[in-house]
Amino acid sequence: MATLLMLLLTLLPEMTCKTHMVKCHVHDPHPPLHKYHQSGDLILGGLASHSFIVSNALTFTKEPPQALPEELAVVTKNYQHILALAFAVKEINANPQILPNTTLGFHIFDSYFIAKGTYHATMLLMSSANRLVPNYKCDIHHHLIAVIGGLDPLTSLHAAIVLDIYKIPQLIYSPAPIMEDKTPGLSFYQMVPQEALQYEGILSLLLHFRWTWVGLLTMDLENGERFVQTVVPMFTSSGICFAFIERVSKLSLVTDLKDLIQQGAKICDKVMSSKANVMIFYGESYSIIFLRWLPYLSEQEHGNINPKGTVWILTVQVELTSLVYQRTWDKEIIHGALSFAIHSNDISGFQQFTAGRKPATSKEDYFIKDFWQQAFACSFPGTGAEDMDGDICTGDENVGTLPGPFFELNMIGHSYSIYMAVYAMAHAVRDMFSWRLKSRMLKEQGQLSLQNQQPWKARPISVCSESCSPGSSKKMKEGEPFCCYDCTPCPEEKISDQIDMNDCFKCPDEYYPNKKQDLCVLKEISFLSYEEPLGISLACFSISSSIITALVLGTFLKHHNTPIVKANNRDLTYMLLLSLLLCFLCALLFIGQPQKVTRLLQQPVFGIIFSVAVSCVLAKTITVILAFMATKPGSRMRKWVGKRLANSIVISCSFIQATICIMWLAFSPPFPDVDKHSTYGEIVLECNEGSVTMFYCVLGYMGFLAIASFSVAFFARKLPDSFNEAKFITFSMLVFCSVWLSFIPSYLSTKGKYMVAVEIFSILASSAGVLGCIFSPKCYIIVLRPELNDKEQLIRRKAG
Repeated sequence: MATLLMLLLTLLPEMTCKTHMVKCHVHDPHPPLHKYHQSGDLILGGLASHSFIVSNALTFTKEPPQALPEELAVVTKNYQHILALAFAVKEINANPQILPNTTLGFHIFDSYFIAKGTYHATMLLMSSANRLVPNYKCDIHHHLIAVIGGLDPLTSLHAAIVLDIYKIPQLIYSPAPIMEDKTPGLSFYQMVPQEALQYEGILSLLLHFRWTWVGLLTMDLENGERFVQTVVPMFTSSGICFAFIERVSKLSLVTDLKDLIQQGAKICDKVMSSKANVMIFYGESYSIIFLRWLPYLSEQEHGNINPKGTVWILTVQVELTSLVYQRTWDKEIIHGALSFAIHSNDISGFQQFTAGRKPATSKEDYFIKDFWQQAFACSFPGTGAEDMDGDICTGDENVGTLPGPFFELNMIGHSYSIYMAVYAMAHAVRDMFSWRLKSRMLKEQGQLSLQNQQPWKARPISVCSESCSPGSSKKMKEGEPFCCYDCTPCPEEKISDQIDMNDCFKCPDEYYPNKKQDLCVLKEISFLSYEEPLGISLACFSISSSIITALVLGTFLKHHNTPIVKANNRDLTYMLLLSLLLCFLCALLFIGQPQKVTRLLQQPVFGIIFSVAVSCVLAKTITVILAFMATKPGSRMRKWVGKRLANSIVISCSFIQATICIMWLAFSPPFPDVDKHSTYGEIVLECNEGSVTMFYCVLGYMGFLAIASFSVAFFARKLPDSFNEAKFITFSMLVFCSVWLSFIPSYLSTKGKYMVAVEIFSILASSAGVLGCIFSPKCYIIVLRPELNDKEQLIRRKAG
């Protein structure tokens, strides 16, 4: 209900109406039809938009279920706004702490949603009761000091035009009206949130459900045009497209109805023919009445206005209400509608107050009878409505049985705004009284030195630039004073922990900046430990591989006299298995917190053990070749066949690697180191190789031995294959070389503990490749096919 609530207060005598100047009893040719009053020391007035004037002189393509009466159509749901005002006044009068020794009263008039009614009622409220005397006050007991304005922006604007002449402020609980340039600077104190918040809410709703193709309907008012101009670019920039934008003309005169109906028919057809399933409707409090007309206005046969599941999004000002003649109309169009609502609370005692209202006990309320007759479709005897169809009103009907579009017992959002506005004005009056009393006392005591002194509610701010928050620094503007600057975020790895800092600074090496770059956070210590999944996995693989190698060695020792073990130099086989066992175990030196001894030994031990293993493979390969060459008649290779040559190869090759490692340890040994910069937010405990050149010399020499073994084995692959290891050695060296060739780029591209993990993985993978390729075929024969482990079988296979 567009309710204009006016607070009149007895403060000082005003100009009285003198009989020789103007007559006080001025006849009003168009008095308001509805009025509700309650006397008191202070008067709270109201202008209520409660009724429409409608006509049945219309034609429709589809007949509505009930013909329109040519009479006043009451918006019954808006009657709660009047009750909210009356209830708030009742509570304030019952509370002596708010307005002690003062009784609050009110006057409410109906404006009929038209400007003429608003101007007329506003002038009445500013004049004496039942007397319209502009610019004169015929009652010295009432003084108007403030206005609590209308539900619709135009009602507030029309009232403000009159009130501004007398410099009377106005509180409103509607969107702020649009004022033209020629309109004086009217002041409004808004009781509801700004409309910009509603726009953001609608946009969030559309984006949440991914509704990107929508229609837009708005009342053809200045506020509606402002809505269109604001949301269209705002929504479009977020990916929302508009299928159409239509404006609905406002009903102002009876003669406008036909044009309105024709326009509604076109809008209805456009809604039904559009592919958009979501419609945004911006209107005033009564606009839902127009929306309910749409099923009966269409010029096409659609069957139902909502067959495709159209979702209507209603703005906060639109109330879900109906006129009395729409009682039996189809409600399908508003089923599933999404409506934004004003904040409200359940006020204790309001439901009982509302339910207890009866026409017989509310003689001063001229609205209640019209509300009663329209809401319950009945008539009171003696009101001139006995010839109407319907029942006789008893006055005992239960308002709790009325449907929501007609009336609600719970306080709705607009009623709550009225309720809070009345309380706001009551507290303002109390504070004004207290201030005047205090000023008078101070003046009498001679302590009031400054007149009209108003305390600041907030500390004034006067700066050229806002303060730069932590995480940013000041950047001076060229050609401007030093107090004018821009705020720039701190660069990476720098922070500022105070406001208005001139420069950002780096954190100490043990710390790193947080995400906001306003605090230094202590870095975490990082190394490959036995307590993390990666360290546990590598350690388990190392130990399990060592156990398998030990089992293979034990199997060979148990069957040391069998032909397959004796065929390829048992001593070299045992030495190779032992070196592979140590290779698997040396990987454990790389796991755990770096210590001086472990970091000193891990690389040299790894290099020497691996050189021994590869030297054994090379010796076995050369032994195989010499053995077959010695079988030829007259061959001079027989003197080279034997353990002496194999042992010499292993010792000499291992000695060279040992010499490289000794020189490494002597001149630039590895040592534990701390890396504070390569990994963000971590301090990495690592092993510094000391001399990178010596590290790659160790790896290079191992690679040379592996390539030599691979080459020799590759040329020996076509020799007779009875117990011939050449093929197996070829595959094992191929795996070995592939692993260590891939190790170099992987090692160089990783940081921190993952570099250590790459090296451990290369050690384990290359060792497992040698063990599997060389010894798995022999173990298969020894354990699973022992009948093949026989000299006669070997001779027979060789002869074959």
